Amino acid sequence: MLGHTKSMLRGIAVAAVLLGGSVHVAVADNPIIQTLYSTDPAPYVWNNTVWLFTGHDETGAKNYDMRDWRLYSSTDMVNWRDWGVMMSLKTFSWAKADAWAGQVIERDGKFYYYVPVTKNSGGYAIGIGVSDKITGPYKDALGKQLLANGGIDPTVFIDDADGQAYMYWGHSAPYYVKLNKDMLSYSGSLTSTSLQNFIEGPWLHKRNGTWYLTYSSMGSGGNEDIKYATSTKPTGPWTSKGTIMPSQGKSFTNHAGIIDYKGGSYFFYHNGALPGGGTYSRSVCVEKFTYGTDGSIPKMTMTDAGAPQIEPLDPYTQPVEAETIAFSSGLTTAAKSDGTGIYVTSVSNGDYIKVKGVDFAAGASSVDLRVAAAASGGKIELRVGSQTGTVIATCAVDATGGAQTWKTVSCPVTGATGKQDLFFKFSGSGYNFDWWQFKKQTAAAV
Repeated sequence: MLGHTKSMLRGIAVAAVLLGGSVHVAVADNPIIQTLYSTDPAPYVWNNTVWLFTGHDETGAKNYDMRDWRLYSSTDMVNWRDWGVMMSLKTFSWAKADAWAGQVIERDGKFYYYVPVTKNSGGYAIGIGVSDKITGPYKDALGKQLLANGGIDPTVFIDDADGQAYMYWGHSAPYYVKLNKDMLSYSGSLTSTSLQNFIEGPWLHKRNGTWYLTYSSMGSGGNEDIKYATSTKPTGPWTSKGTIMPSQGKSFTNHAGIIDYKGGSYFFYHNGALPGGGTYSRSVCVEKFTYGTDGSIPKMTMTDAGAPQIEPLDPYTQPVEAETIAFSSGLTTAAKSDGTGIYVTSVSNGDYIKVKGVDFAAGASSVDLRVAAAASGGKIELRVGSQTGTVIATCAVDATGGAQTWKTVSCPVTGATGKQDLFFKFSGSGYNFDWWQFKKQTAAAV
């Protein structure tokens, strides 16, 4: 996140308009989150799942306005489940603004969320949230700052060789400390290091004995690009290796996160590619890449395609949360009033959800949808292949007794076989969507 003053947004209805689809993005998979503006990706692999922690640009903001941190997850790198707000500025009683770029790491069964904020008394500081679950909620671990020297964007990594944890952060100049095993304190002094044209957004990781420090720098196009350096030690000295993602004019800032997952390597970043997007309304994207034989990271450009799907989605075994989305238009998500999860809302005519690579196998006989409506809402068409593809089911959404009174609707399915992209096409308005699940055809029917 950039060290400028930041401001904020609107309400759900405005987001539904501003994040509405366009011909350009309707068939894309990047950006990977469309229900709001997301920033500063911090991917983390845990329990065979990619957990993507992000910041959040408030819609309609005229300057940087960020108030909370969000979480998404995926096991196939294309369909991302929304877990909602994990932590906010309200978590830290001593902070007043700027929920900027943070990172989560696990140690000894607890999850630690390192984030920069602006203190009530002014100036940037690093705080720590802690939770017993990766999905939160996260609470203020210290009741005060961990440290403050004007730097932002902490990145944390635990060395697999000796268990030592390191935290880098900075703005205009990078710093690091060695974290103690409690992850809530550090040893020694704040130490500066040298990185070519460093501005902000460091990301520390280790691969095959080489340490990588990726960071935001000033690009030739006047916006930030992503550079990286390597070292044989986590504390440097660092050797510049050049640019990974050049400045491309989609937003002034960029911010990277890198992981390996299920045999592939992935580069996360943000841009302003969604409708209404720009420097103060950014969106997270991802690309798959391959390291060079010498360990180098190739130069990449921003794409609409995103990463390929690793494995198909199973529509039968368990309910799939409606907020599991490859791409969508016109929708937002919200937390249930009883605190039990997230649902899709702000539905209006023509809105849709795309779920990529659903494996219907030999065929489906019916589908269950969990919905809620204060009044008769409309209908949901299920199509395969595209928004205008074959209709496999049509489900009416009638009044359930309230916007948070949930009812399961079962509808017959025809023509759903093999691996297909699944589209939920909405008509009407004023209803909410919680989850869906298909039932297989019987052997006799097949």
